[in-house]
Amino acid sequence: MVQSAPAPLVFAPPVALPLTVDFQGGRLTSDGGWCWVAEADAATDLSATLAASLPDYRRRRGRHSLLDLLRQRIFQIAAGYADQNDADTLRADPLLKLVCGRLPETDPDLASQPTLSRFENSLSARDCYRLAAALGEVYLRERERGGVPTHILLDLDSTDDPVHGTQEGRAYHGYYGQHMYHPLLVFDGQTGQLITAILRPGTVHAGHGALAILRRILARLREQWPQVTITIRADAGFAKPEIYAWCEAEDIAYTIGLVTNSRLLALAAPLADAAQAASDHAGGVNVRLLGEILHQAGSWPVLRRVVIKAEILAAGPNIRFVVTTSPDSPEALYDAYVARGETENWIKDLKRACFADRLSCHRFLANQVRLLLHAAAYALLHTLRTWLVAANSARLTLETLRLRLLKISGRVRQLSTRVHLRLAASHPGEPLWHLLATHRGRS
Repeated sequence: MVQSAPAPLVFAPPVALPLTVDFQGGRLTSDGGWCWVAEADAATDLSATLAASLPDYRRRRGRHSLLDLLRQRIFQIAAGYADQNDADTLRADPLLKLVCGRLPETDPDLASQPTLSRFENSLSARDCYRLAAALGEVYLRERERGGVPTHILLDLDSTDDPVHGTQEGRAYHGYYGQHMYHPLLVFDGQTGQLITAILRPGTVHAGHGALAILRRILARLREQWPQVTITIRADAGFAKPEIYAWCEAEDIAYTIGLVTNSRLLALAAPLADAAQAASDHAGGVNVRLLGEILHQAGSWPVLRRVVIKAEILAAGPNIRFVVTTSPDSPEALYDAYVARGETENWIKDLKRACFADRLSCHRFLANQVRLLLHAAAYALLHTLRTWLVAANSARLTLETLRLRLLKISGRVRQLSTRVHLRLAASHPGEPLWHLLATHRGRS
């Protein structure tokens, strides 16, 4: 679709000749890396799995199948086009058409914004569950690709998704100081794969609904891998007695942060005093000591192991607590807990690179659909990152990966025997293409 006026723009670069610019370049794409997104999609069977999970309720099917709509929307998000409105021009992009299963010159254009909007708003709560379950199936397949795992680490976290309208479920959250949604996210703590993403109203507690989600995930993991051991790791937002009790009954190890209170601080006082004395003796250097106690809070029916970190910093004491069933030493246990900070980086990838906080539909269910589609885009980009790391590339954020790998302009020509994509010769992302070309399993 040509949307520009024929009159060119004129610039004056620091050379003898002026620069004229127009948008009449023909069949060009600004996202040459879409072919890698499509390859990741084919390798994981992601779009096809999601599409197969949904019944088609449409009375008039038209020319866009559910697979076409899902693939187009997910590929657009992966390339940085979060808004449905972008489809009104991108639907004619020759490379996007090609990777979505249409010839760039002779086949019809892809879906427009109204078609994509109708699709996202047509799905029910049951359909959202089907999509989430299908996303989980993709995770299981990919997790097993290197062999049946013997241990799974589940990282639970919540995040704030600010809203700027009157969307259903929006609410003011006092801790974050904004109107927002409050999604629940579950990652594989060893691989960074996103297992599920559940949209929740803005005022719910961080741990709201976590136990119900864990029950479903556990059942499916044990169905797939009966011998697998499972560990849950989470911050103090998930410090709920019902989660402890369920984990203990299901033989699931857990390490969960505790909210600091006066009783815990009193129990930690001897360790904190020892850390302060060691710091003073060494001239005020930072000191960290780890210890443990058996503790029974008022809402706990049994004693539980609590690991204490007493750290003396220039800014003052820093005392933290985690409750755990792990037999590891306090030092090893707390270091493993702190490693969950990597989850924050994955959440940044999901929100910054995959725009999972762009939930601007009015209907709550439509925004849940959107969240899952953004999670699917994360899965594709994370797959590409995994391939690059396996090929000895430095680990990149998904924002950097998209900038270097996907955002390459090119000219697309449909010939009689093939489609040819000619890319910019001076693009610094070319070495990444050659690395990806060597990844295992590529024909």
